[in-house]
Amino acid sequence: MADIFREVDEEVRRDKALEFWSKYQNYLIGLAIVIVLATAGWRFWDSQKTKQAEAAGAQFEAALQLARDGKADESEKAFKALGSSDQPGYAMLARFRVAGSLAQTDPEAGAKAYDALASDANVDPVLQDVARLRSAIIRLDTSDLADVRRRLEPMAVAGATFRHTARELIAVSALKANDLDTAGKWLDMLVVDQQTPADARQRAEALLGLVSAGKAATP
Repeated sequence: MADIFREVDEEVRRDKALEFWSKYQNYLIGLAIVIVLATAGWRFWDSQKTKQAEAAGAQFEAALQLARDGKADESEKAFKALGSSDQPGYAMLARFRVAGSLAQTDPEAGAKAYDALASDANVDPVLQDVARLRSAIIRLDTSDLADVRRRLEPMAVAGATFRHTARELIAVSALKANDLDTAGKWLDMLVVDQQTPADARQRAEALLGLVSAGKAATP
């Protein structure tokens, strides 16, 4: 008796399945086609992106080789071309490379190139700070203390990634301006910060000696 009921149940399910297929077969076939096309499209897109990334990598390496061969002008043109590519990683590296190259021949132009990177919202915040530091370092000999502080104090606060470098640069600028109190303040911050790298702390302690000597010599 149980076998009869099982056979009847299977027949009912089979009839319902056939009814469902007859009713929705066009939709199901269409859905299957969409899935196949979407999968093929994604694979094509992924393949194209991989090829583009590989091409950008080859361009970057070629530009580096031109620089190694002493072909500075050709290398700079290659990096500039790569800087406008649709591969954000290599484009960013190329823009930093161009800024660095410019800084060697035209410091102000190089500093402006770093400023452009620092103000670009599409650039990673950490890399923006790197660009700000590079710009400040290039201008250290020509900028006054007020300008250096304006650029670097936001990066010198507690917890900031590059606070130690920013504090050291502000202190050096203050020493150049003979502002011993400001220099001492930022050097003290370097010395007391437990996370200050050992070499930066040593430099800060040495510069504090200069600050103390300068104050002692002041009537």
